[in-house]
Amino acid sequence: MYYITKRLEISAAHRLELSYPSKCTQLHGHNWIITIYCKAKELNQDGMVTDFTHIKEKIKEKLDHTILNESLPGINPTAENIAYWVCQQIEHCYRVDVQESEGNTATYEQD
Repeated sequence: MYYITKRLEISAAHRLELSYPSKCTQLHGHNWIITIYCKAKELNQDGMVTDFTHIKEKIKEKLDHTILNESLPGINPTAENIAYWVCQQIEHCYRVDVQESEGNTATYEQD
């Protein structure tokens, strides 16, 4: 099995839609760290699991310096939901960690 990891840093704002009062329902920003894990039994024709540049193009270029509520319409942009969304965008991705601030990290991992 081959494994790769891609770590991206993005700056983005969001506001959460919550069922309880919270300051997080107000627009605010984070310097996010998104770590993407991919694996494959065989390498592609170019000798890769997935091209690191393609991961950056699909994720960083879509989310960096945006308001996530607008970049990801229809998604309540919690760290958990962002991790799930990222995993669905990348071929061979099986796990994503989304750190929104020091000490606050959400992980999505496919079964």
